[in-house]
Amino acid sequence: VILLCFRRYLLMALTSCVFWNTFGLSAAMDSKPNILLFLADDLGIGDIGCYGNDTIRTPNIDRLAREGVKLTQHIAAAPLCTPSRAAFLTGRYAIRSGMASSNRYRALQWNAGSGGLPANETTFARLLQEQGYTTGLVGKWHQGVNCESFNDHCHHPLNHGFDYYYGMPFTLLNNCQENKPPELDVALQAKLWLYSQIIILAVLTLTAAKLTGLIAIRWKIIACFTLAGSLFFISWYSSYGFVQYWNCILMRNHDVTEQPMRLERTSSLMLKEAVSFIKRNRHGPFLLFVSFLHVHTPLFTTKKFRGKSRHGLYGDNVEEMDWMVGKILDLLDKEGLKNHTLTYFASDHGGHLEAQDRSAQLGGWNGIYKGGKGMGGWEGGIRVPGVFRWPGVLPAGTVIDEPTSLMDIYPTLVHLAGGILPQDRVIDGRNLVPLLQGRAQQSEHEFLFHYCGSYLHAVRWHQKDSGAIWKAHYVTPIFHPPGAGACYGKGICPCSGEGVTHYDPPLLFDLSRDPSEAKPLSADTEPLFDTVIQKIGRAIEDHRRTLTPVPEQLSVYNVVWKPWLQPCCGTFPFCWCDKEGDSTQSL
Repeated sequence: VILLCFRRYLLMALTSCVFWNTFGLSAAMDSKPNILLFLADDLGIGDIGCYGNDTIRTPNIDRLAREGVKLTQHIAAAPLCTPSRAAFLTGRYAIRSGMASSNRYRALQWNAGSGGLPANETTFARLLQEQGYTTGLVGKWHQGVNCESFNDHCHHPLNHGFDYYYGMPFTLLNNCQENKPPELDVALQAKLWLYSQIIILAVLTLTAAKLTGLIAIRWKIIACFTLAGSLFFISWYSSYGFVQYWNCILMRNHDVTEQPMRLERTSSLMLKEAVSFIKRNRHGPFLLFVSFLHVHTPLFTTKKFRGKSRHGLYGDNVEEMDWMVGKILDLLDKEGLKNHTLTYFASDHGGHLEAQDRSAQLGGWNGIYKGGKGMGGWEGGIRVPGVFRWPGVLPAGTVIDEPTSLMDIYPTLVHLAGGILPQDRVIDGRNLVPLLQGRAQQSEHEFLFHYCGSYLHAVRWHQKDSGAIWKAHYVTPIFHPPGAGACYGKGICPCSGEGVTHYDPPLLFDLSRDPSEAKPLSADTEPLFDTVIQKIGRAIEDHRRTLTPVPEQLSVYNVVWKPWLQPCCGTFPFCWCDKEGDSTQSL
C-alpha cells in the first residue's frame, strides 16, 4: 500500500512538472515581454568577469550571467561598428544591405555623409513597433542620418522603427575631446596639410621672386595661384578642422540638443534618458536599446570612476559602463519588471588592440582569441560576450557553447513579440529561444560567414554529427610588426590589398580543439582536411547565390562630408548649442 501511494505521488509530481514546463512556460511566453538590449562599443570578450577577467570589476554584467544564460561562441557579423550594427538591427549580413565596404572606409565617417542603413531595410524595432511595442534607442547609432537634405532623416532611428531616440548619431572619436590627437582620417589629413604648406611656400616664393625681379610673372597669375590654394585649403579644412562640431553632437529625436557635446555629462544624460524611458513605459510592452558609447576611445570617464580600476583608463571606463548597467537593472527591480523583461548584453565586435597611448593600452582584451577589432576572420575580432536573462523563463546559470550570432537577436525578438519575419528577403539570423530554454541542444547555424568589409575572409562550419567547429581562413591580415598579433602603426588592419595574405588551400582550424587558432591543420595532420575544405567551398557557392547587388552605402561618395547634409542646431555653419543646460547632475 505504501509503495502504491508513493508511486501515485511520484506520478502526480511528474505530471505537475510536465504541466508547468509545457503550459506554465508557454503561458509566461504568451504575454509579450519587455525587451532591454545593452550593446557595448569595442568591448573585448576578455574584459568582463563572467568571461574570466579578474582585474576589472563588472558585478552587474556578471549578475546577468548568473541569473541567465551565457553564450561562449557568440559571433558578430562584422568586426567594425557600422556593418556589425547594421547586421544586428536587420538580422542580415551587412553585404546584403550595402553596409559592407569594398574601399578603405569601412564605417561611416561623418554625420553629413549620405550613406546609411537603407530605408527599405526592416529592423527588429520596426517589427516590434507593429506588434504594439513602444520602441526607444538611447546612445550610439552610427547608421547614418540624411540622404539628400539636412532634414530628410532617411537613415535616422525614427525612420527605422524607433518611437524615441536620444543619443549620438555618430560614434565617439578622439576628436570629441579637447587635447586629444585627431583620429579621423589621420593619414589623409597629414597629406592635405603637406600639400597646403607646399602651396603656401610656392606662393611666397613666387611673390618674393616677383618683388626682387628674379622672374617676370604677372601679379594676376600669383593671385590666381593664391586663390586656388585658398580654395583647396578651405575645401578640406572646413570639414576636418571642425570634426568636434560636425560629428560630436547629441540629438533628441530629430533635434540637435548639444553641438558639440560635453563629454563630462554625457554618461549622466544617457542614463537619465534610459531610466526615463522605462518609467514612462513601465506598463509595456517596450523595447529599449541602450547602445553604449563606452568603451570606445577617447574613453572619457567621469571623476567617480577615474583611477579606480586595476586596468588603467580602459578599466575605469568598463567599470563605469557596468555601473550604468546596474542602475538600469535596479530600476527594473524597483518597478517590478525584472521577471517580465528579457535582458540582453553584448558587444558589437572585439576589442581594439591597436588603441594605445604610448605604453598605455586603450583598447580591450580578447582573452585567448587571436586578433581584434577590424579583423574579419580571427576570433578576437568577432567573438563577443553574449548574455540573456529572463527569470522564470530562461534557466539561470546556464552556459551554451554552440555557435550563435548577433544577427540571431532579430528573429528571436520577433518570435517573442508574436511577429512574422519578412518573407521577401533572406534573414541570416536564427531564433534562439529553443536553445536558450534548453529545448534544443544544438544551434540552427551550420555555416557562418565572416566578412571584412565586402571581402569574405573566413567561414565556420558546425559539423553537428561530430561536434567539430571547423573554420577556414581564405584571407588574413599581415600583422605589423610581424608576429605582433595586430596592425600596430596602422590603426586597424586592412581587408584587402597588400596588407593581407590569401590562402589556397585555406588555413583550417578545429575550434572545438584549438579555439585560439594556434595550430593550422593540413592534409597530413587531419584526415578530413580535403572533405572539410570541399564542404565549406560548396557552402560559399550556395551563399553567394543568395546575394543580390545593392547600392554600396559606404562608397567614397557616400562617406565624404557634404555640408548641405550637416545636422545643425543653428543656421549652418554657425552650429553650436547647449539645450541640456545644467539640468543633469554629475555621476
